[in-house]
Amino acid sequence: IALLVPLSGKNAGIGQSLANATTMALLDTKAENIRMTSYDTAKGVTIAAQNAIRDGNKLIIGPLLSDNVVATANVARPAGVPILSFSNDSSVAGNNVFILGHIPSQSIERVVDYARSRGMTRFAGLVPNGVYGQRASSTLLRKVKDVGGTVVSIQTFNRDSQSIEAATKKLTQNGEFDTVLLADNGDMAIKAAPYIRKNASGTAKILGTDLWNTSSNLAGAPSMRGAWFASVSDALYKQYADRYRARYGTAPFRLSSLGYDSVLLTVKVARNWKVGSPFPINQLTDKGGFIGLDGVFRFKANGVSERALEVQEIRNGSFAVIDPAPKGF
Repeated sequence: IALLVPLSGKNAGIGQSLANATTMALLDTKAENIRMTSYDTAKGVTIAAQNAIRDGNKLIIGPLLSDNVVATANVARPAGVPILSFSNDSSVAGNNVFILGHIPSQSIERVVDYARSRGMTRFAGLVPNGVYGQRASSTLLRKVKDVGGTVVSIQTFNRDSQSIEAATKKLTQNGEFDTVLLADNGDMAIKAAPYIRKNASGTAKILGTDLWNTSSNLAGAPSMRGAWFASVSDALYKQYADRYRARYGTAPFRLSSLGYDSVLLTVKVARNWKVGSPFPINQLTDKGGFIGLDGVFRFKANGVSERALEVQEIRNGSFAVIDPAPKGF
């Protein structure tokens, strides 16, 4: 098995954290029938992929970035070698490419579902300019329609205070709403929430995405109290993070759980994998799914991972699980 991650350059920290996580998983599972070799994508992803295929690897884990996935697939597909990527860009999935990354649209769908179950029907959206914001907008519109709600207004903003303030003022021009999706990271949410409280509907429930799960300072922001967001469960991750610190002397990157889970998945599928034969790719789409540090997940036929997500509420200094993730599909 080849591991393609950046081990030098600006993304070396996260690449090394992913590599460390795969090593931990190999040790924890005592997987003696698997040999993993690392290749540094920062020195050239195409060269890394070519070396991985030339060395006889039958599965590629990684790479990290979506454009690197495309370059790797151009080398791996002709050789019949499947890819388990850490990317969350669903557009690069399919045709032997499977993506382990957390898909932002799934967290939006989950929190909208929960809000609707709590009686909320009128939704608004505050999204950044760019591809992420465009995808968040389309997900919000589609999901709210599916659950029988109404999208009152969606406003875009640049990532500066003046633009955010102007966008929140425009939100209420089409009428009142009882929820507003704030589709950006935790730092931007903290910056935008006071304007929502002041200029938009002050009592509206603020909804967020899984990007908030990695922002510990959200819990200490008074304007964020009561906000809801959906993400993977952190219960198993916290135990893993403690063991990671003990072994490597530093905290892991949150994304490194994907490295650990990629090995758990591979070990399960590889039980009957004969040396020299192709990786049993058909077993990756097991409808029952797999369990990992981030909870239950499975791959759909298009290569995109589907995850069981929980809903959390931001309280005074902490996050609280208010709707647990399903235990299975």
